[in-house]
Amino acid sequence: MQALLELPNRVASLEAHVASLDVQFAQFRIEVRDEFSAVRQEMRSLGETLRGEIKASAEGLRGEITASADSLRDEIRAGDEETRRYMRVLHEEVIARIKVLGEH
Repeated sequence: MQALLELPNRVASLEAHVASLDVQFAQFRIEVRDEFSAVRQEMRSLGETLRGEIKASAEGLRGEITASADSLRDEIRAGDEETRRYMRVLHEEVIARIKVLGEH
């Protein structure tokens, strides 16, 4: 009989404990939501920083490639000009030899 008399107090205690757990769980949910929000903001910020760094690197590489391409073009032009000069010299030598052969 004593156990039945204590039952309302035990149920009330249990209800108070459940209510306390509900409050704690609600607080936990708020903390988790705030932390996820902070993580999302930090990831967004890191993403923007990373995009900026990639863009700067790409622009730097683009400039280096352009400079290298210009340098390569200049080297090719110089090589072409040297080849043309050498061809003219050889041509003049051939003409001179033909003249010498024609004179004999």
